[in-house]
Amino acid sequence: MTAIETHQLTKRFGDVIALDELDLIVPRGKICAFLGPNGAGKTTTLRILTGLAKPTSGTASIEGIPIGSAQKPSIGFLPDAPNFYNWMNPRQFLTYIARLHNLENPPIDATLERVGLKEARKKRIGGFSRGMKQRLCIAQALLPKPKVLLLDEPVSALDPAGRKDVLDIMSSLRGEMTVFYSTHILSDAERICDVVAILGKGRLILQANRDDLMTQYVRPVFAIDTLPDYIPQLNGLANQIKTKPWTKRMELHGAQLRVNVHNVETAQRELLSLIADIPVLRFERANATLEDVFLLLTGAESEVTQ
Repeated sequence: MTAIETHQLTKRFGDVIALDELDLIVPRGKICAFLGPNGAGKTTTLRILTGLAKPTSGTASIEGIPIGSAQKPSIGFLPDAPNFYNWMNPRQFLTYIARLHNLENPPIDATLERVGLKEARKKRIGGFSRGMKQRLCIAQALLPKPKVLLLDEPVSALDPAGRKDVLDIMSSLRGEMTVFYSTHILSDAERICDVVAILGKGRLILQANRDDLMTQYVRPVFAIDTLPDYIPQLNGLANQIKTKPWTKRMELHGAQLRVNVHNVETAQRELLSLIADIPVLRFERANATLEDVFLLLTGAESEVTQ
């Protein structure tokens, strides 16, 4: 039932250790978000899994097939910066991909329909938006019907509409194949992933089911929302809150303030007093997010931020 497995996987570039004895197990049929700060080793891991890079030591396998062996695992891959022949149209491009894979009767039109490009199948790729190109790259990865889909930052450069389209496609693959993807957009990962693996400085910090992780690391967080007209007052409130000894971390986005605290009872009592002079639309103890957990586990939550 294991789709991806690494054991003591290590990659060095001279004196730099990109991966440090990575032990990772990804269950079959799940959507696994591979998280980590820039330079943590996410892309290096994906390059090794695809055979584009060789490890310094350790092993990796996909669907039980060792990476680097004569037998090739069934994978599809979306790199972080895909390139195309811009003079082609999507149908021509997928026909070219099908020939590279020696596919007979490839489901080109069905694949284009699945990624929302059926109506654009005869248009030049050079005129596509970044979101359309990303969907086309997912189409080429899906065309050979892989058992494991590897995606490197699939939504990082997309606008909200483009991100939603790609995330919907990825979510639709749950149970059909294993999806293993790197990302730094934690809210998107929280939305669609089943499993979370967090990497830091080349080492696996934690791997867990998303729901178990959120329960285990539930944090005391308060959310305060006001009207847009009262944003200046909310800014003033934020300045007061960040000086309190019970404040762990704070985020201010427009008319929304989110406060992580050390002591729930003290924080709740004092917050009620502090917000008395501001029209508040919402004041409640909120659930922790994947971002809260990520910042805690990667050591990035040491300071109060605004």
